[in-house]
Amino acid sequence: MAESARLERSQSEPPGHEQRPSRSGTELEMAESRVASITPEEHRQMTVQGVGREEEIYTKRFSPAEEQARAETWEVLVRDFLQPRIDRNAVVVDIGAGDGHFITRVAARRRIAVDLSPHVHELASKGVEILQVPATDFAARLNEPADCVFMSNFLEHLPDKRVLLEVLEETRRALRPGGTLMILQPNIRYVGPAYWDYIDHHIALTEHSLVEALEVSGFEVVQLIARFLPYTAKSN
Repeated sequence: MAESARLERSQSEPPGHEQRPSRSGTELEMAESRVASITPEEHRQMTVQGVGREEEIYTKRFSPAEEQARAETWEVLVRDFLQPRIDRNAVVVDIGAGDGHFITRVAARRRIAVDLSPHVHELASKGVEILQVPATDFAARLNEPADCVFMSNFLEHLPDKRVLLEVLEETRRALRPGGTLMILQPNIRYVGPAYWDYIDHHIALTEHSLVEALEVSGFEVVQLIARFLPYTAKSN
């Protein structure tokens, strides 16, 4: 049975998980915290695929007012759009969880954040289980299959499309049969050259190229919204 994928493909880099949190959500089901970490050397080796200064970049990217707008947008997005699609008894995994704007707001039996940054450990105090491991190597670390895997503004930061396919294949291994992958992702078709305004964007995707990647990875796309949110908190 093919797992399903819901693509909320945005015009946006919707108020993302990449930057530091300005406030946490309020409607949460707290889970026992579980932490799995990598060594500093493993982290160094894996982050050479990025630009190497992500922590500094993400800290400076948005103003306090923009951070507030991002937090408010995530509050509405999770409450009114994402949560109705996620069972409160589900096991939910957030890939590239970063600030935890999604995973700290969604209500679920287990909430698991996967991210390479040491910053992700701050989410443990909010009842989120932490896996500080690559998105290509997390499935075997789950002690039960995931019902839902979520990615927001993540795939464009991967070093190349070969790694993107590896992430999707690993995600399929992590999901139970019939589980759901939800992707919120900037769409270069609508963003245009502004897609490259962020130095840590490496891969350009449209709704068609992402659907193709999902299908060759064994997913069936059940919902596609090609244009969804503004590109960034800086957008008018």
